[in-house]
Amino acid sequence: MEQKWFPDAKVLEVDLSKGTIKSQVLPGEIYRLYPGGSALGTYLLLRTMKSKVDPLSEDNVITFSVSPLVGLPISGANRLSINTKSPLTGGIADSQSGGFFAAHLKSNGWDSIVVKGCSPKPVYLYVDGDHVELKDATSLWGKVTAEVERAIKDELRDNHVEIAQIGPAGEKKVRFACVINMANRANGRNGTGAVMGSKNLKAIVVKRKASQRPFDGDGFKSLVKRVTDALQDSEAHRSLHKYGTAGVLASFNNAGYLPSKNWTSGYLHDGFNISGQAMTKTILKREDTCFGCVVKCKRVVEVPGKIDSIYGGPEYESCAALGSYCGVTDLEAVAYANQLCNMYGMDTISCGATIAFAMECFESGIIDTVDTDGIELNFGNGSALVKMVEKIAKKEGFGGILAEGSARAAKVIGRGSEKLLVTVKGQEFPAHMPQWKAALGLVYAINSYSADHQSSEHDHILAADPTSSERNRLAKIGVWKGSKEFRSLDEEKVRFAFNTHCFYYLMNTLCLCQFIAGPGWQIIGPSEVVELCQSGIGWDTSVYELMLIGERQVNMMRFFNSREGFTKDNDTLPEKVFIPLSGGPSDGVHLDREEFKSALEMFYKVAQWDPSNGNPMEGALRRLSLGWLLS
Repeated sequence: MEQKWFPDAKVLEVDLSKGTIKSQVLPGEIYRLYPGGSALGTYLLLRTMKSKVDPLSEDNVITFSVSPLVGLPISGANRLSINTKSPLTGGIADSQSGGFFAAHLKSNGWDSIVVKGCSPKPVYLYVDGDHVELKDATSLWGKVTAEVERAIKDELRDNHVEIAQIGPAGEKKVRFACVINMANRANGRNGTGAVMGSKNLKAIVVKRKASQRPFDGDGFKSLVKRVTDALQDSEAHRSLHKYGTAGVLASFNNAGYLPSKNWTSGYLHDGFNISGQAMTKTILKREDTCFGCVVKCKRVVEVPGKIDSIYGGPEYESCAALGSYCGVTDLEAVAYANQLCNMYGMDTISCGATIAFAMECFESGIIDTVDTDGIELNFGNGSALVKMVEKIAKKEGFGGILAEGSARAAKVIGRGSEKLLVTVKGQEFPAHMPQWKAALGLVYAINSYSADHQSSEHDHILAADPTSSERNRLAKIGVWKGSKEFRSLDEEKVRFAFNTHCFYYLMNTLCLCQFIAGPGWQIIGPSEVVELCQSGIGWDTSVYELMLIGERQVNMMRFFNSREGFTKDNDTLPEKVFIPLSGGPSDGVHLDREEFKSALEMFYKVAQWDPSNGNPMEGALRRLSLGWLLS
């Protein structure tokens, strides 16, 4: 069997201002350096977009990218990466989603779509192989996501399409608006939906086509069997199937590390009521899945007359942000708030966290009902939560202030409200606590697209037995030493943070689900990723090359932000993580400020970033084949 060098990438370029569509080919020798997903998207942004553009202007560029592995018939090879300049943070945006859209974008022969300009009227992009056209979306503007799914399929007289779209929140440029496919799978973070809205781009529609065949059929079949058997034997993945991602919520709460009441506590009384276990017992209708995946971790919930199953169901992050962050333990209220986010197209994390911030402002006397349009915005008020989600989506009254995100809202509210923020680089925290996972908190601070729980491995994996498969996988990327001190930040923890950060960026590049593939608890570890590349597409690679790809992407994103004026001054954590938590098993726990500062400086040294500004130095860029950025 003849070995491939590396495939070329086929890129679709759409200029909405001019109404033009053309294609370009990125040679394999270049594509191998940026092999899909967020690396390809970032590379294309750096090549095509000027610095310092307004993220909601026609000068911003947005990319939708997959990898050569996407669409292979194996669990996890199904993710879509969207990159642009974020209207929420002002830096690079990087957002992933599952579902079926990515597989069918790839099966249509495209590796990335680059969208520039602004259409004079609402449009959607229709892709059927090499037949690509812009269609009028005026009649779709203002409709919620399930309505648009049905309307487009009726217009095309074709149910065999996948649709990535924005809801009314994206049209109104809510800064944490997201891109939704299947009406329930979100490229959630960084405000990518607002960028689409600013361009009058309602949706991208791709025709379903047969997925790609593996390069080495026998080798690939062997890998799929081993992965599938391992997934079925994995306790973690059986839990994901039975309870979804929210299956960890109750245990986090019992340990005292479920962020609650705007991060003032790590424990919520009756928190079990919004857990995956409670969901399974009450409102769960069925499990759903993504392309090729046997795990089926996606929840589909239903409450007749109130909650429509077409909008899926809440993940752990949504249960926390819309639930525990806000002190709400009414599962139906949380599920309905989640549905509204999916209907209108908003990130559940930033939406819930911004409302939680406003709730603490209300309880602290910083704002009152005069400010909140008469809504009693107390912690635990599920009705107020639901009302405010809808007001944010429509940018009505106080909702219009919160639609800017909590950091901008604090500047409007003033009166000391800034002290209540839980943000990095202007974006709200996901629901994993640095007070418990210190290395994860370090990555929250330095991550180019703000705090993200899927940008490095979590600290607890280091407590695994030295002979375990988890520790063996970590050793393959240079992390040998274990630790049972989750809250420590010594030099080995910094190395752990950096190395796993690079590997997670690789996963976002290869568009692999991080519940399936990764350097720790997952089933497809570093060696299996190499095997997947070899048998899947004939790419004769190594763990060394893959780690360089991840590190290259870390540095490209860091360089993008440096163009926008970011420095080490942006690598901060909010005051709240250094203040002792209140109540429950974690009462009094906080992150050590001086230890964090020392670890941050050590991270710059490990990464070869300039200690004076925290940005990549020339030597690091040239070592990673990024010398072209210097010119």
